[in-house]
Amino acid sequence: MTSLKDFMISRVRVKMIKLFFINSEEMYYVRQITREINEEINAVRRELDKMLGYGLLKSEQRGNRLYYFLNKRYLYFQEIHQMVAKSSGLGKKIRKLRRKLGTLEFVMFSGRFVRGLAPRQNEIDVLIIGDVVLPELEALIKEEEARLEREIRVAVFEKKEFDFRKTRRDPFTMDILYANRVMVIGNEDDFVDRQILGLA
Repeated sequence: MTSLKDFMISRVRVKMIKLFFINSEEMYYVRQITREINEEINAVRRELDKMLGYGLLKSEQRGNRLYYFLNKRYLYFQEIHQMVAKSSGLGKKIRKLRRKLGTLEFVMFSGRFVRGLAPRQNEIDVLIIGDVVLPELEALIKEEEARLEREIRVAVFEKKEFDFRKTRRDPFTMDILYANRVMVIGNEDDFVDRQILGLA
């Protein structure tokens, strides 16, 4: 299966990238990172120096501790965030169990869900389009809810219904289409489909 290891040489760096991006609003100090990823402190320090050097991380002194956090202006921030979303957590499980879950045309995570933030009112975390085996999906979502310790808002549509909603410019569907998102399964252009939206 494709993973972040395809793009990064260091095992420690892969673990650190996942830690920071799965918890993208958090700040960590060195010993905290070593505990979270179960790696040697010297290896963690080496990777922190590299990640600070090319601008992925920033640091801030608080009391007697130096904290590290993501630089959201880093050039490839969004691309790495998308890779992490697809290769860990719920994204990884959906891709791994894709056949058991039915015929999935599109799976989309909201930007807030990927950043570890709760949805705003009337927002969803996950949109799935296709012929879905609901009991399998529900079991997977419940497992992830237990891990995250919060409810995950999921919307499921058949492809025809979703396309019909796009042609009618249904407000709920338009909110999804124009919101920040990560495509876990399916092509971004096909998902939006300008001709179906009547915008071509």
